[in-house]
Amino acid sequence: MNEWVLITGASAGIGHELAKVFAAEKFNLVLTARNEARLKNVAEKLRSQHGIETKILVKDLSLPNAAQEVFDALRDLPISVLVNNAGTAIPKPFEDTTLEELDRVIDLNVRGLFIATQAALKHLSEGGRIISIGSCVGERMMTPGLVAYSATKGAVKMFTQGLAREVGPRGITVNNVQPGPIDTDLNPADDEWAEPQLAATALKRYGHVDDIAPMVAFLAGPEAGYITGASLTVDGGTNA
Repeated sequence: MNEWVLITGASAGIGHELAKVFAAEKFNLVLTARNEARLKNVAEKLRSQHGIETKILVKDLSLPNAAQEVFDALRDLPISVLVNNAGTAIPKPFEDTTLEELDRVIDLNVRGLFIATQAALKHLSEGGRIISIGSCVGERMMTPGLVAYSATKGAVKMFTQGLAREVGPRGITVNNVQPGPIDTDLNPADDEWAEPQLAATALKRYGHVDDIAPMVAFLAGPEAGYITGASLTVDGGTNA
């Protein structure tokens, strides 16, 4: 297979799991993240295990120069799927949140998504897929301390709907997967902020990265060709 998948935030958590899933399907991978050592380790392991090609981009997608760097790196690559996974949260009461922290959350969760999507759209052809990792709190907010984060994920939801209208005539689908609390480095199940998230779930447990990857893989496949502009929630019943 000569098709490529671009996954942002691919060095850990959901992004790492997605890289494993797509590599097993023999997609070549472009992986971005800020942690060079982790990113190299992921790429080398998947290349060795699955015989695929990998390309890494050690980038902070929130920075002003990231746009041109991503454009340049993707030149001549047949990108079939973009997964906008990079994101961050800084859980704390909104009143105590600094301007720098607000900028960080907005720049990575929204601006970085815009940058990666614009770059990928130069390469996507009919049948292309754009899949963003939003959050269940982008649709219904129940957890204290995530005001800024939930606002950015609400933006991802509306971005998905709007872009689906624009690129639908090109045969490109745009969808949003909205996880609930998932046990990752960013949101560990034993953190002080885990208790209210856990209490809000119907299943009374944190999810795992392999609860999210199958939904993303489905949206990237041929069976999901008539799904676009959708926000699909995988949250253990948090929003039930």
